[in-house]
Amino acid sequence: MRLRIGIRFAAPVLAVCMAVQAGFAQSNATDERGAVTNLPIPRFVSLKGGEGNVRRGPSLRHRIDWVYKQRGMPLRVIGEYEHWRQVQDRDGVGGWVHYSLLSGARTAIVDQDLMPLYSRADPESQINAYLEAGVIARIESCGPVWCRLKADGIRGWTTKETIWGVGPDEEIK
Repeated sequence: MRLRIGIRFAAPVLAVCMAVQAGFAQSNATDERGAVTNLPIPRFVSLKGGEGNVRRGPSLRHRIDWVYKQRGMPLRVIGEYEHWRQVQDRDGVGGWVHYSLLSGARTAIVDQDLMPLYSRADPESQINAYLEAGVIARIESCGPVWCRLKADGIRGWTTKETIWGVGPDEEIK
């Protein structure tokens, strides 16, 4: 009897979750701004603290699928619902995160192992450091091709193609 009641109540909840997610998929295809914040969708943000729960849906009642454990992790916001943001990481996986766990501070994750960090936006300039794949760096600025990063107190330039956390046509001042 208990199992039957659980199944009966689970189906409407699942249907509501699917409808909410379908609504976001439909609105994201046509809208360029979030319905809640009026900010661009998609956009990049970062994880504010050292830990953030990723839920299956936009409420505390939804199951936690996993936990991000890296402060500054860059995430792409692809949907909004009240105080919740639907995010994806660089692998394309994600879920729903409460907005209070996110920051507008721009970060990037290094995609290329031993990526050189140049002293100027020029591949012929001096190399300040080599960053390992997976390092998270603060984005200070980005032009059409080059981004200035700061990682562990070291600043330098790299091309957008070697990092994840900035759009290919995006410029950051």
